[in-house]
Amino acid sequence: MSHATTAYARLKDRFARIALIGEAQAMLHWDAAAVMPPGGAAARGEQLATLAGLAHELLTAPALADDLAQAEAEGEWDAANLALMRQAQSRATALPTALVEASSCANAACETVWREARAASDFARVRPFLEEVVRLQRETAAALAAVTGLAPYDALMEGYQRGITAADVEPVFAAYEGFLAEALPRAEERQARRPAALRPEGPFPAAAQEALCREMAGRAGLDFAHARLDRSLHPFCGGTPTDVRITTRYDEANLASALLGVLHETGHALYERGLPPAWARQPVGEAAGMAAHESQSLIIEMQACRSDAFLRFIGPRLQAAFGGPAAPYAAENLSGLWRRVERGFIRVDADELTYPAHVILRFRLERALIGGDLAVADLPGAWNDGFATLLGLTPPDDARGCLQDIHWHDGAFGYFPSYTLGAMAAAQLMRAARAGLPDLDAALAEGDLSPLTGWLRERVHAQGSRLGFQDLLRAATGKPLDPSDFTAHLTERYL
Repeated sequence: MSHATTAYARLKDRFARIALIGEAQAMLHWDAAAVMPPGGAAARGEQLATLAGLAHELLTAPALADDLAQAEAEGEWDAANLALMRQAQSRATALPTALVEASSCANAACETVWREARAASDFARVRPFLEEVVRLQRETAAALAAVTGLAPYDALMEGYQRGITAADVEPVFAAYEGFLAEALPRAEERQARRPAALRPEGPFPAAAQEALCREMAGRAGLDFAHARLDRSLHPFCGGTPTDVRITTRYDEANLASALLGVLHETGHALYERGLPPAWARQPVGEAAGMAAHESQSLIIEMQACRSDAFLRFIGPRLQAAFGGPAAPYAAENLSGLWRRVERGFIRVDADELTYPAHVILRFRLERALIGGDLAVADLPGAWNDGFATLLGLTPPDDARGCLQDIHWHDGAFGYFPSYTLGAMAAAQLMRAARAGLPDLDAALAEGDLSPLTGWLRERVHAQGSRLGFQDLLRAATGKPLDPSDFTAHLTERYL
């Protein structure tokens, strides 16, 4: 640590150290998901718990509290940075180090067992581990609520997206549930009147898919001097702004899942790469939250790369990579394949019309779990009942029900709303980008995403977390979150 002379300078040094620990944690998480042998899981859990404890000790040190009391910042960015430091310290001091480490250990143990339980569709196997995770999350939520003045679940949500509460989300989700009840049958009826889409002839070798995924990620602007593409059970984006790690999984019978997944994760990666380097390893230099992050992945994958214009570009590239007749790769046919509306059990495979129903269900269930209104033992039944209400289907087993996601088994409660808030923000940002970039579709038809990514870099990426979610949208689009832009997009595309 440098010999900083002012309270604010010392704080910047301390938060840079905390950020470095976070970078080490990110790399250990990536390694665990991508390349670690199964036998390393127990030690990895201990390593991550120790790092979580070290970061927590740095955040809760009395010297940091003293510096926060004295610190003064000049300028908007410094003031925002100091405010975020105070928020981080307040949340950290609410949590005993023992609770932080216990949660980290419980999450790691539960995640390991969850992988086995999901494969066997055996909820009973993971249930006691999940009960411990939920118990610790409830304890965490109560402690955070006491210092933030928020409801316990809202205090957890704040850890993923500042400034959004369940009271903000509830009416948005209720309105969407009403829209879906009317729109989904209409979309299905319209789809049924069209000829069935042609499926390209496989198999699609994983090596050829990987080469195409790398090419398309590069076209979107990802610099592989600062990024890697690897394989994992669950696609994700991790790492650090100068060393971004994205992963996917390949299915040799389906060329779309990996490609669209990589484009999605590339949107996340571009956000990380575009964060303001002058504020690296400072709170204000981080992303603005998980809803903001999800808006960046979805504007690339759903808004840009599933657009009519981009489909005209990608079709010939797919045929060149995998061969076979041209008809399945025609833009209109790809539209029928890649924009097909279909009720299904798996969130990550859902189309953009039904996807929010999966999120609404998880939001309601996790809120009930944290609030003590739902016991872990009753989760499978509550899941199946809620799913039947929202989408008219009952999962045939827990692997396609409450065991499908990693999030709760890794202690991530309050995260799920960010997915649909991000989808809504992506539609709003795309509408503003189209207004500001009249030639955007012409560029997309050439496979050129640079006008869009340049627009996003200036208005979203480079802003770091200087602005909260709503203020970020106001600055970029002229208004706070407006879900009608999302429903207008869906109406135009599917109805």
